[in-house]
Amino acid sequence: MSEIFPNPTVQQVIFQINFPTLFSIENKIGDIQEKIITKFPESNLLYGRQLLFADIGPEGKLEKIPDDFERLGNKMWQFNSPLKYKLNVLNNSLSIISEFHKTYNNSKSSNKFRDIIDYVLKNFFEVIPIPLVKRVGLRYIDECPIPDKNNEVLTSWYNTTFPITRYPINNAEQMLFITVTKKEGYNYVYREELLKKDSEYKLKLDFDCSALDIDKNDILRITDNLHDIISKEFFSIIKEPVKEWMRKEKT
Repeated sequence: MSEIFPNPTVQQVIFQINFPTLFSIENKIGDIQEKIITKFPESNLLYGRQLLFADIGPEGKLEKIPDDFERLGNKMWQFNSPLKYKLNVLNNSLSIISEFHKTYNNSKSSNKFRDIIDYVLKNFFEVIPIPLVKRVGLRYIDECPIPDKNNEVLTSWYNTTFPITRYPINNAEQMLFITVTKKEGYNYVYREELLKKDSEYKLKLDFDCSALDIDKNDILRITDNLHDIISKEFFSIIKEPVKEWMRKEKT
């Protein structure tokens, strides 16, 4: 993208890698902490019943916690930035979750999400030299404005997937569309939802793109590809009124 929007619709962006379960991570977590402490100065250790681990898969639901979850001793090490992003490390995954970044890799910005991914991966792999990761995923969750809940406004602002000719949005309390498919050889999940939030209706767009069995040296290149797919999909859905809305500074 050539433009950085001051008022983007993205609410959260998530990068995640999954790898085989490594029991050695607990003994090396202090070394990881020392390497990333300049950008992630705050840290917490979270145990099973203190946290619901969110499933960021196709349905976006919370996983049911088994009765013996606490006994299993699941731990998550969480590292927080003073800005609105954080790093979660488990013994089989690493996730970076941001509500701060407005761009993935735009050269005009000094705060690029890709830079944080690169920084975390370099430091993590220096301590935990994993040659192969099972999954690399990138997910964007956007909440987009609907100025007036009717078909005319919706179609002038978005290329919606909703069957609004048959079921006008004027009368709808909820609408949901999900597809699980392939895009350019990668796994792709798209979810579009009519969402009511604080008495206002919004269009929630959820893009989840992933690749399997990736060499660690290819992670950034693959993530670039995943971002390009999501970016193209997003801009194929929104129309000019949404771009104008994103160009306005928040009041």
